Amino acid sequence: MLTVVPPLPGQIYGYSPEDFEPKMIEEGKAAIEAFAKEYAPGAHTKAHIAQGQPYAAILDLAEKISADIIVMASHRPELKDYFLGPNAARVVRHAQCSVMVVRR
Repeated sequence: MLTVVPPLPGQIYGYSPEDFEPKMIEEGKAAIEAFAKEYAPGAHTKAHIAQGQPYAAILDLAEKISADIIVMASHRPELKDYFLGPNAARVVRHAQCSVMVVRR
């Protein structure tokens, strides 16, 4: 299971606390572990957390662990990304394994 902490916009760095990113990473890891415990009780899962662009982090981890399938959620589309969200669309196009997209 993976959660990705997106990059902060450059203009925010001067206004955010010094420990903002480490706290985001820590909270993200706790959230993904809680999610796994609630929705996959008893299953063998491993929590991963990454920083950066979500689609790139997903593809990198899938390649690193030789994933057989990627299962990910996609938000309801806006007109600009009508069929799939931009991250889901990029993962589907570039993944080396099967991808299952679940609508939220």
